[in-house]
Amino acid sequence: MLPTTSRGRSSSSSSRTNPMPIQYLRRIIKLNVENITFLDGEGILGKCGAFVLVSRGEVALETKNQWARDDPAFVVICSVLLAVATLAYCAAYDHSAAHAVFVVISVLLFHFLFIGMLLATFCWFLTNSYLREEAPNSHVVEQHVEWLYAFDVHCNSFFPMFVLLYVIHYFLSPILVAHGFLPVLLSNLIFMVATSYYHYLNFLGYDVLPFLERTTFFLYPISVVIVLSPILILSGFSPSRYFMNMYFSQRVWI
Repeated sequence: MLPTTSRGRSSSSSSRTNPMPIQYLRRIIKLNVENITFLDGEGILGKCGAFVLVSRGEVALETKNQWARDDPAFVVICSVLLAVATLAYCAAYDHSAAHAVFVVISVLLFHFLFIGMLLATFCWFLTNSYLREEAPNSHVVEQHVEWLYAFDVHCNSFFPMFVLLYVIHYFLSPILVAHGFLPVLLSNLIFMVATSYYHYLNFLGYDVLPFLERTTFFLYPISVVIVLSPILILSGFSPSRYFMNMYFSQRVWI
């Protein structure tokens, strides 16, 4: 079972309103079509320019006494878009239908869900263990970050990365996998921007919570990315060639 932590004005009300992982999984099966329409009308591409979870989290706080979304519509939509983009890569670079199925499943289960759950668990543990403000007195209810909120933050932060590394990268891939300094430079710049933007949105997701402090910790990985990128460029390392070769070695290296 995934870890969960209740948050709210009273422990009894939180336990009744916070979505448990089993309930969350059930909602994936019984997905509300109206919520998908709402997400589409909200402007899913707007997540590249604004952190929509912030405003929706504030509404959830007032109405359901929680920060996490209790509807998995956005997770399902992200998974579908990711599967479609991966199939486009397979159509262009893969060598067999069986291997294409393997690539799609591995991208969905490992890149998006498994790594996302690991990152969400790490951030959930970090925020609740080290970044929470101390309650000023015993009469104030102690607040915690919900695990599902941490996973929401990952999904929102992942979407701009998806646009850069799965959509834009796809159309530029013939150039990015070529040899030469310019393809290496462009590849590293795309990965640098995508990774930095992910961590920036991750920071915004936790910075909005009023009971957390020192949330600038989530910006530190950006400095590491900025320092490493010139080193990778000068060394001739291409992230595009590395990851494309990982999955499509028989086509990329021709």
